[in-house]
Parts: sequence; C-alpha cells; structure tokens
Amino acid sequence: MKSLWLFTLLLGAINIPTHAADKGDPKLGKTLHDKSCTGCHVSMLGGDGSKMYLRPEHKVKNLNQLTSRVAACNANTGTGWFPEEEAHVAAYLNQQYYKFK
Repeated sequence: MKSLWLFTLLLGAINIPTHAADKGDPKLGKTLHDKSCTGCHVSMLGGDGSKMYLRPEHKVKNLNQLTSRVAACNANTGTGWFPEEEAHVAAYLNQQYYKFK
C-alpha cells in the first residue's frame, strides 16, 4: 500500500507538457481568425485566403511552428490577442488545416 501511495505521488509530480494549442478552443479560434486573419490572407493570396494554409511550400511543419506563427501574426498586425486567444486560433487552424498531433 505504501508503494502504491509513493507511485501515485510521483506520477502526480511528473509534469507532462501540453501545448498551448491543446488548451485552445477551436470554435472561439474560428471566430477570432475570421475576424482578424481572413482579410489579410485574402489580400495576400486572393480567393478565401485559405491558400495560406494549403499551399505546398508552407513554412509551418509542426504545432510549435504553428503557435509561433500565430503569435508572430498577432504581433505584426497589432491584433492585440492575449496568449489564450492565440491558443484558440492555433487550435482552430490545427483542427481545420494542419492536423498536427
């Protein structure tokens, strides 16, 4: 019994890292994305702007790069999102386009 308690204590102390996008809400992210990102992407690429995510030469290759890209766009465009809002947008983009695990 004592070893089970110790095992449980140690297991609880292990910090399994989670990614910010894992904490985001894709539904909220879609709303933020549609309001703040689509217009810029349409002006850059035409159409509905989704080519930004679908082009074969896209630079985003993993979830870390995706969240970094969202943060960079937030900073560069002055959107003013908080980190949790960036996580929502990253979660939406991952669910809709990238499908990173």
